Amino acid sequence: MAADDYPVALPALAHATAVLGGLLLYVIVTRVRHQRHHPSAAFAWVVTIAFLPYLGIPLFLLFGTSKLARPRQHPGAPPARDAPPAPPWPATLLAGLGLAPPAANRAVRFHADGAEAQAALLDMVGAARRRILVSTFILGADEVGDALVTALAARAGAGVEVCVLLDALARLRCAGAQLRRMRAAGIEVRWVTALRRKSNTQVNLRYHRKLAVCDGTALWSGGRNFAEEYFTSDGGKAPWEDMSFDVDGPLAAQAELLFGRDWVAAGGAALDPMPGTGPADGPPAQLVGSGPDYADDNVYALLLAGAFHARERIVAVTPYFIPDEALLLAWRIACRRGVRVTLLVPARSNHRLADWGRGRALRDLCAAGADIRLFPRMIHAKAVIVDDTLALCGSANLDGRSLFLNFELMVAFYGRREIDWLAGWVLGRAAASPPYRAHPPSWLRDLGEGLVRVIGFQL
Repeated sequence: MAADDYPVALPALAHATAVLGGLLLYVIVTRVRHQRHHPSAAFAWVVTIAFLPYLGIPLFLLFGTSKLARPRQHPGAPPARDAPPAPPWPATLLAGLGLAPPAANRAVRFHADGAEAQAALLDMVGAARRRILVSTFILGADEVGDALVTALAARAGAGVEVCVLLDALARLRCAGAQLRRMRAAGIEVRWVTALRRKSNTQVNLRYHRKLAVCDGTALWSGGRNFAEEYFTSDGGKAPWEDMSFDVDGPLAAQAELLFGRDWVAAGGAALDPMPGTGPADGPPAQLVGSGPDYADDNVYALLLAGAFHARERIVAVTPYFIPDEALLLAWRIACRRGVRVTLLVPARSNHRLADWGRGRALRDLCAAGADIRLFPRMIHAKAVIVDDTLALCGSANLDGRSLFLNFELMVAFYGRREIDWLAGWVLGRAAASPPYRAHPPSWLRDLGEGLVRVIGFQL
């Protein structure tokens, strides 16, 4: 080789070494840390590292983690002595995934609208006597956020222990005055974030669980963040359509244990256990946590199993619909088997990229015979009903981010009244919404949808 060739050969060799080193790093990290990336995510990372190693390697180190190192089994509330009967396949599956068993509760109440949801939350907080635990993705710097902060500060002033857990992105919506008021009242606030030292999470893992637990006996949860658009108004317009509920009973103890794990992971001190209450004989329900702190993708596993167990219907509502190929195929097969699949999504959501990314999935599902309806306003509710067997409601969207990356919280309802209420809520709004009509996309649209789907797990 001539001496003149070295200036060209050495940079090329260094670049090839960077590419090979980056790919080796990807293999080692994903195998050693048991990061089971979705195929589209794995493909995107490998291509980015191979063609843009100096960008792809740092991005992978920042955003490539989907699972945290925790054991499979998680502590849950002990089953009641007279545990309620539960449908065989959901109970068996969730038991195999290490989740606490179903619990019979004294009462389950779904909220008719945002005003009722806010009243139920504030009433529950106002009645707390020992401890209030609150977690949310967004705490709005608006009247709804202020009302909650005021209620929490009042209870803290009365000697009630109050703990608030927020995602790091909540800083973008939460007012500094709200934080100062809470801390001045003695409320401890923690952030689930990877931007501080010794963090147990990663930059790309969002804390999306929404709940309030009071005295270990009352639970408020669902899909609503604590901001105006989820309850009362959206900039002077009608609020988003959303779902929430409250539960009186042992399910609250399960939620308190889950919050306690998250609180410690965020740097808080371990919470003393609450006395709780005795067994109840009302509606059975089961807490379904999912996310990086679980060895398995629990909500996804339940949805996939439900698609194959369904015999009559699958009813679903979600603001963002970007399922992976396996779940989409399972729903298409369900349609071919004669299962009535009804999907309600907003005609236009608050995330344009998500609307682009859903196009192929909607067309494929429509071609299989699903009834897809476009709600005329933003709908933020998240629920899936399978036959008369199972109804899921909570924080998880039907997209890759919720199913594989976010910390999420759903509740599985097994009582016929709860299943009928949730199905009626979705089907009633679907009946008043125009049907989705599939149209062949332009080549540019098709290309854009494909690109969005490749990165859909990050949306």
